[in-house]
Amino acid sequence: MKRGGYVYILTNKWKTVLYVGVTSSLSKRVLEHKEKLHPGSFTAKYQCEILVYYKGFQHIEEAIAEEKRLKGLTKSKKAEIIERLNPEWDDLLPSLEE
Repeated sequence: MKRGGYVYILTNKWKTVLYVGVTSSLSKRVLEHKEKLHPGSFTAKYQCEILVYYKGFQHIEEAIAEEKRLKGLTKSKKAEIIERLNPEWDDLLPSLEE
């Protein structure tokens, strides 16, 4: 049985840093970032805890491939992707339905 997954982008309150990640449980993972479960991590250091973009996939391998693609983009290209679906850069965590 294959398991689905999500690729997601977090930012900080100043919208100056973008973090791209992948997970099989989006709500749980974003909450871990918000709670700074791993204090030495990139997201904790740069205070990336606002979910501004995510996309679900049927298979985790697809999500991993998309994560790699997004990580290869420039910051401005990532911003364009975010703004297509979330022009105000709102925190999407409250609206999640997993």
